[in-house]
Amino acid sequence: MNPITSSLVFVLVLAGLAVGQWASLYLAVPIFAVAAIIAMSLKMANVWQKFVILRMGKLQSVKGPGMFTIIPVLDNVVAVIDGRIQTTAFNAEQALTKDTVPVNVDAIIFWHVHDAEKAALAITNYREAIDRVAQTSLREMIGSSMLAALLSDRKDADEKLKNEIGAKTAPWGITVGSVEIRDVALPEALQDAMSRQAQAEREKQARVILGSAEAAIAGKFVEAADIYAGHPGALQLRAMNIIYETTKERGATILIPSSMVDTLNPSTTLALAFASKAAPDLALAPPPA
Repeated sequence: MNPITSSLVFVLVLAGLAVGQWASLYLAVPIFAVAAIIAMSLKMANVWQKFVILRMGKLQSVKGPGMFTIIPVLDNVVAVIDGRIQTTAFNAEQALTKDTVPVNVDAIIFWHVHDAEKAALAITNYREAIDRVAQTSLREMIGSSMLAALLSDRKDADEKLKNEIGAKTAPWGITVGSVEIRDVALPEALQDAMSRQAQAEREKQARVILGSAEAAIAGKFVEAADIYAGHPGALQLRAMNIIYETTKERGATILIPSSMVDTLNPSTTLALAFASKAAPDLALAPPPA
């Protein structure tokens, strides 16, 4: 009983008691009868509610929102339908994918009733029916999907479930807003195998990158070798620079072979440089007569 009806009935009951106490009991009886009629006939529906009313077993009307009246005894409110968005969680346990992998899938569906008459009269319990249809559609979708597609294309799977469930529930006056897959649980053994596969792929990629880097470095070394071959003085300066960079650290002891010290002699370096410059001139000079 809504607050307005309760207030009217309470006032009439008090009035009947007062009349029966101070006036006559016969005058209080009609007041009590009016209170009983108001209690049975005056109804109020909230903004999200729809009242489905039958009159003598036949559909009379769908009322709401607001205040309305029914005829006591003849009219009967068979259902009060909530038109707000509802959520239903459902799952599928140990369902086999198309590639025969058992998975546990949890999902949630958002829906609302757009036709209160169909929801009340076309099916016995529309809430339970939605849950059953959702579970069946989820298992059908899993059975027709590969595991890789189920894991990577969540949006496509959600849209497919929405269309399938919506097509089945539309005759009941129910609209499916969206379906969201919350979790796809894999067997532990399969998780370990996939983890090892992913690790192997990462190691393979790292080795490919390392090989590419080694090839690039080798190419640079070849170029440097060609340059040093034509300029022995540059090679000597580079060797001296390497020794200098090495000996900058305090406490470091460097052992250099005597032959290497001889090659790093400045006079030897200059002689090699002049020799490299003189070689082209000798090659271009005419032979003696």
